[in-house]
Amino acid sequence: MAKRDYYEVLGVSKQATAEEIKKAYRKLALKYHPDKNPDNKEAEDKFKEAAQAYEILSNADKRRHYDQFGHAGPQAGGFGGFGGGGMDMNDIFEQFGDIFGGAFGGGGFGGGGRSRRGGGQRGTNIRIKLKLTLEEMSEGANKRIKVNKYKVCSICSGSGAKAGTSPTTCPTCKGSGQVTQVTNTFLGQMRTASICPTCQGQGTIISDKCSSCRGEGIERGEEVLEVNIPAGVEEGMQLSLSGKGNAGMRQGPAGDLLIVIEEAEHPNFRRDGQHLFFDLFLNFADLALGTSVEVPTLGGKAKIKIDAGTQSGKTLRLRAKGMPSVNHGGRGDLFVTLISYTPQSLSSEEKELLEQLRNSSNFAPNPNKKEKGFFDRMKEFFS
Repeated sequence: MAKRDYYEVLGVSKQATAEEIKKAYRKLALKYHPDKNPDNKEAEDKFKEAAQAYEILSNADKRRHYDQFGHAGPQAGGFGGFGGGGMDMNDIFEQFGDIFGGAFGGGGFGGGGRSRRGGGQRGTNIRIKLKLTLEEMSEGANKRIKVNKYKVCSICSGSGAKAGTSPTTCPTCKGSGQVTQVTNTFLGQMRTASICPTCQGQGTIISDKCSSCRGEGIERGEEVLEVNIPAGVEEGMQLSLSGKGNAGMRQGPAGDLLIVIEEAEHPNFRRDGQHLFFDLFLNFADLALGTSVEVPTLGGKAKIKIDAGTQSGKTLRLRAKGMPSVNHGGRGDLFVTLISYTPQSLSSEEKELLEQLRNSSNFAPNPNKKEKGFFDRMKEFFS
């Protein structure tokens, strides 16, 4: 099933302010909250859908990319859609629990007990650069990348506890990681939740720490990942692999791996969006007499015809020989600019021939014929 537009999900316009987006999400989240809709799969799906929409639209950078590229954009989680693809209930309450204020015992399920029971601190995101050739950007590619990061401790499996022992439930918060206070006001009782001061929000206490990770549950290591690069990506685009960043402390959820695309310099082409540009150098005789030549394309070669009397600087357009769009399909064009090559050393016979040509009236420039500039020619192509 195709994803709904995130603005439609939240019921706001594309011009909505950050505060309007937050209010709209809070309204939907409270309406479809699992505590109000127990065992209701439809309500749970709407709850997650609203969280996915808010995850993107509440972030200025992600929102800008979404407005430009839609669900198939460059920050798509796993490249299948913007964020939230692997989002579960714990992720939602970890990231957006503050949205609920004091409702539902501080934002978790069942009075807050399920919001992060026994959970640790979320791992941080990792940002790396990946350089691609135009060919890889054109066709898409599978790349294997090695990432240095924090991984789950191999000795304690992330618990942070010494081998043979295990963390114990915090007696203060009973494992919820939060403590709730009820205050009587003239408006009635007000419930507020805060981080448990005993376990610092972990929900558990470690008496004997792991000697390898010193109780943190993580250690430095390497991981080799396979990344599927979609066709049509551009310089500066950012791809996101959910949960492939640094591991979280004491079995907390992992952060994301953010891959920033860089474009390697190409020996033949210059790129501008979906279009490619190529300079073809020809000798004067080819332009004067006409010829047929092959020019390189990303998919091989293409044959073009040069009419007799073609002026240097003329640009030919080869349709659909450019780059694909990452979101809209179709391909851009390849623009070939014809440039007359001037030899730097001549034999005496060549010089004599050129002197004869120079004195011919047919080779004198016509001052009454105004050649169109590059931008004028481009305007004609796109009109």
